Amino acid sequence: MCAIEYYTYEDYKKWEGRWELIDGIPLAMAPAPLPTHQYIAMQISFQFNKQLENCPQCIVLGEVDYKVNEDTVVRPDVVFTCEKLDKPYLTIAPEIIFEIISPSSARRDEKFKFEIYEKEKVKYYVLVYPEDKKAKVYKNSKNGFEKEGDIVKTYEFNETKCKVSLDFEEIFKRLSIIS
Repeated sequence: MCAIEYYTYEDYKKWEGRWELIDGIPLAMAPAPLPTHQYIAMQISFQFNKQLENCPQCIVLGEVDYKVNEDTVVRPDVVFTCEKLDKPYLTIAPEIIFEIISPSSARRDEKFKFEIYEKEKVKYYVLVYPEDKKAKVYKNSKNGFEKEGDIVKTYEFNETKCKVSLDFEEIFKRLSIIS
């Protein structure tokens, strides 16, 4: 007989290294994001920060813990949130979540996190594919996530408290320097 251990946030916050916790199951993350990953995350943050100068209630954050419940804690690559942060982690679904896809994270991001974010009513979920130089944008509706498209140029996020857009063409144009 095989016993599967079950963990909670109390266990999670004691661990060293980079982890996520989904339904009580610990999942190791890569030790450090690749340069391509870091560059894309920084570009998303940079573009948003320029637009948020006149929007004091919203902020963009990188790799912050999002505590969904006691046995699920995820760490999205980039989040756009308009909620007051009164804990060292998010407790309310961000308006936009970005996951930058790598071969080691694809299944987790495309399936497990997709389902979590959809259920938690994240307004937009964006999967960024550096190899393909595109982003898949999903918008949450009464029927769950609906794909807005494979975006390679500019996309406007119209259903956020502060209207923002991203120029993916600009984000992807310098990737050849890193690869």
